[in-house]
Order: sequence, then structure tokens, then C-alpha cells
Amino acid sequence: MPSDIRILLLADSHLGFDLPVRPRVVRRRRGHDFLANYAAALKPAWSGEVDLVVHGGDVFDYPGIPPSLAYQAYAPLVEIAGRGVPVFIVPGNHERSRLPHDRFATHRRIHIFDQPRTFVTQIRGVRIALSGFPFERRNVRARFPELLERTRWRNESAHTRLLCMHQCVEGATVGPANFTFTAAPDVVRCRDIPGGFTAVLCGHIHRRQALTSDLRRRALATPVLYPGSLERTSLAEIAEPKGYMVVSVILQREGGSAHWEFRQLYSRPMIVHDVIPNEGDHAALLDAIAALIDAAPRDAVLRLRINGQLSAADARVLTAAQLRRLAPATMNVEMVLAPADKR
Repeated sequence: MPSDIRILLLADSHLGFDLPVRPRVVRRRRGHDFLANYAAALKPAWSGEVDLVVHGGDVFDYPGIPPSLAYQAYAPLVEIAGRGVPVFIVPGNHERSRLPHDRFATHRRIHIFDQPRTFVTQIRGVRIALSGFPFERRNVRARFPELLERTRWRNESAHTRLLCMHQCVEGATVGPANFTFTAAPDVVRCRDIPGGFTAVLCGHIHRRQALTSDLRRRALATPVLYPGSLERTSLAEIAEPKGYMVVSVILQREGGSAHWEFRQLYSRPMIVHDVIPNEGDHAALLDAIAALIDAAPRDAVLRLRINGQLSAADARVLTAAQLRRLAPATMNVEMVLAPADKR
């Protein structure tokens, strides 16, 4: 029996984010960053470093993605499966719990949790059972035990078991204020996750984290692993590293134990600057904005937040087209009004 099984865990790739099919304005699109990090995250599967791949959900940013984008997303997974590496996908909330255009993902080694179910795969003589279900929107806190039983996870013999899902779990944190998920209807209780699983491989939370204790700091029988999103989708993630996990399951007499490594991918710097209008002095305002743009990295995602009253004359000068003229083509720049309580 091999010493360990290695799993590539990625989630929340959000392909299609800022990637319109027919853009009305020519500018740098962030959607290509998401595609690039998706390709980079799959490299361990291409190189033969891992034994199987799990995508924890939200492959796509919205359910109505065009077929061409679906093909771009599924084609590398089909090729990876063709090399003998099984692929498992959990449909997420952005896909409304159902993968779009999944005809492009047809391969005997690609397995989709389109309903509560358990798949069994064999790696070098080791039977691995992966159980899971698509994103559940309706009171998953109360319904989780029932959903788990519907996977029939107890009915399959295996050397090790993994639970795959796209949900919030108690203790997960997000955002600059470290908001912690606790007792809401969309949050799974830690105590409801059976100890018979070696690990929970999870998407939905965009911050990478590993939950190993409950809200009372008691050790969990099963670690809950979130690799986080592959790219930043909002300013709430401004300081968060983005990437994927390689999870090693160390086999033991009963089940095994999980060890994990986070691998960071490059994310363009996100920057927010406050701008204060100068009593209708358009030239000074443009100079201030130009200076902020010049000081930012060339590939920055830059938000300029206007603090104060912007006159109609200022608004006519500070157009989106003007901002694009001031910024290099490699930069994303936008201007927004600061919330009233911050002015």
C-alpha cells in the first residue's frame, strides 16, 4: 500500500468574471487573470504530481456562461482525466448547483456531484470514497445530516473517505473584519461532520483556511479545508493570498490522516486611494489622479474613491474614457463615490 495519496484541491475559479463575450468598451479585462490562474492551478495534475483532482465548486462565475468558455474550462480537465487522473467537481452556488454545458466534461474519469452521491476510485490499490452533494441553498444547517445520508457514504468500503462540498462551515472567516460564520441557516455545524471522513474538501469561502477546531476551540475529528478562490473577486479580499492546496492523505490502518500545503498564485495588486475634490479645480483634480495612477504598479487593479462633493463640471471631466487615457493599458482603474458615512 502506498504511503500517501496526493490530491489537488482548487475551488472558486469563477471563470467568466469580467469577461463579456461582446465587450462594448475596449479595456483590460480581469477575466483573463482568472483563466490564467485556473491553468496555473492545474499544473500539478499535468505534471503527474497528484493522484486526483477535486474542484470545490464555482467553476464559473454565473450559470449562463457561453459554450466557448465552458469548453475552455472543461477541456483541460478532460485531458487530465485522459492521463489517468480522476477529476471530481462540486457544482456551486454561482452555477445554481448545476454545471452548465457539462456535455463538454464527458469522460469516465470525470465525476460530478450533481446530486448527493458517493464515487469510489482506486489509486495504486487504494480504494478512496469521495462523497458529496451540490451547493444546498435551503437551510443546509438543518438538512446537512439528511443530505449526507443520501450520499450513501456508509455503503461503500474504502481505505479512506473524503467529503466534498461547497458550503459554509462553522468557524470559517472572511473579509477585512474577520467575520466568522456561526449559527445561520446556511452554515454547517462542525459536530454534524462524521469522524469517518479523513478530510472535508470545500469551496465557497474565498479565504484559504483550514478549520481544525470548533467555535469552542475543541479539536475537530475531521479537518475542513478551504483552498480559497483562485483570484480576488472583490475588495474584501484585497490582502488575501490566492492559490490552491495539495492535500496528502497519509494512509493508516483505519482511514488515514490529512496534511495540506497551500500554494500561492500571482494576483495583481489591488489598491484603493481616496481622492478629495478641490473646489472645482479640474486641473488639480486630474493631476492628483494622474499622480496616483503613476505611483501604482503597472498591472494594478486600482480604485479611486471620491471623498466629498463632485460637481457636475468635475463629473464631465472625470469620465471613464479619461481615466483610461491616464492609465496604462495593463491597469484596471475605476472611480467610485465613497459611502456617505466616510465623507
